Amino acid sequence: MPASAYAPPPWLRNAHVQSVLGSSQWRRQRGARALVATGAVTTEHLLDGGDGVRLHGLHSTIEGRTPRGLALLLHGWEGSTESSYMRLTAARFLRAGFDVFRLNFRDHGPTHHLNEELFHSARIDEVVHAAADVCARFPARPLVTAGYSLGGNFALRLALRAPGAGLPLVAVSAVCPVLDPALTLQQMERGMPIYLHHFERKWRESLVRKRSLFPHRLTLDDSVLRLGMRDLTEWLVLRHTAFGSLDEYFEGYSIAGGHLGALEVPAHVLTSEDDPVIPADGFRALPDNPCLQVEIARWGGHCGFIENARLDGYAERWAVERLLADPQVLAQAAAH
Repeated sequence: MPASAYAPPPWLRNAHVQSVLGSSQWRRQRGARALVATGAVTTEHLLDGGDGVRLHGLHSTIEGRTPRGLALLLHGWEGSTESSYMRLTAARFLRAGFDVFRLNFRDHGPTHHLNEELFHSARIDEVVHAAADVCARFPARPLVTAGYSLGGNFALRLALRAPGAGLPLVAVSAVCPVLDPALTLQQMERGMPIYLHHFERKWRESLVRKRSLFPHRLTLDDSVLRLGMRDLTEWLVLRHTAFGSLDEYFEGYSIAGGHLGALEVPAHVLTSEDDPVIPADGFRALPDNPCLQVEIARWGGHCGFIENARLDGYAERWAVERLLADPQVLAQAAAH
């Protein structure tokens, strides 16, 4: 298991500083500027998620050139196509000659109105369908995927599904992916309350918006909205999914233990020893698979990996460089 080369200055070696800075307004502004500076043209698209599901995303290309390939980017829970890491990663791929498609999961970004049913993290089928739609519309090869946090979990599950679904996916990179959802919730409950409170606030805002659009479907009242993360998740799982329990739901999107032993698509994973949300020990227990390369940095927090006062991000550079250097990607790029 190679060690990551990430080594921030001493004042950036606090996990909470890293995690907060990583999603700060300054980073969002930097991401917006970086994307504009590429000169790319970005267009909106509604994708077919199968069974009538519609998902939204943004395609970016630099006009007048033939792309070296296509990168599909997946955000974390309660993030969106406009999250700082999505824009910064998109800018890096564009500068490297790739076109980029940033996908919004259901009920993320400005998409609550597109589907009546709620988002939940086991909805991998619609992401697979949407990825196939992206490939049909933008057939640039090679196709790679990068994801962060829950998006990293989706990226790895997409890689597991890709061969059977006929997706021409050749490699994925995942930064701080959720492995064991049950353990992640326990970690947030036991750790500093800032993370649990952040996600509870963002999720409640999302549910209020969804309720306003589909009051006949989402009948939760304000007393339910005031429930804590565990109780609210269980309430919604039992009423708005086919899962019979919270544990069954968590297992429905877990990639811990031996799940990734079946990987046939090369996958690169970066996490940190001090991640306050996702324990590093789970990554050490992943199966020995030549398609799976895991790097555990000593520092970085959760999807932070800030390098300096300019808020440069090691994770975005890592996600792009690992994919561009992957033998499968190099081979397809050379063939085209």
